[in-house]
Amino acid sequence: MDPFAQGLWDSSSAAPPAAAAELPGMQVDWKETGEVHVIKADLPGVRREEVKVELESGGRVLQISGERRREVQETGDTWRQVERSSGRFMRRLSLPDNAKVEGVKASMEHGVLTVVVPKAEVNQPRIESAQMSG
Repeated sequence: MDPFAQGLWDSSSAAPPAAAAELPGMQVDWKETGEVHVIKADLPGVRREEVKVELESGGRVLQISGERRREVQETGDTWRQVERSSGRFMRRLSLPDNAKVEGVKASMEHGVLTVVVPKAEVNQPRIESAQMSG
């Protein structure tokens, strides 16, 4: 399972589906420390109210979704170039077995979403040496 699984839209296609697309330029960093997983996503131009952070599939999939609204065109304005994307977006990340889905926290500052996922203790298999005879 790739923890950096891409969103639903193949950016090589002509246009995203109406349902949701990966936000072009949505860069994600993921680091694991001794206690937590820290996931940061660049969401420039997106307000906190426009972003959802959800856990699905029993907490094994972290989903970041939302919508960047297109700027309203005023009467008399002439747009010379439009490169910034708008519309709905979604990004899904498969969480590892040591992710503790209780206590997930998200915050957003200066267009960067930070999601902190605590780590659970994973029981290590117990290995015992067998006595050899002979």
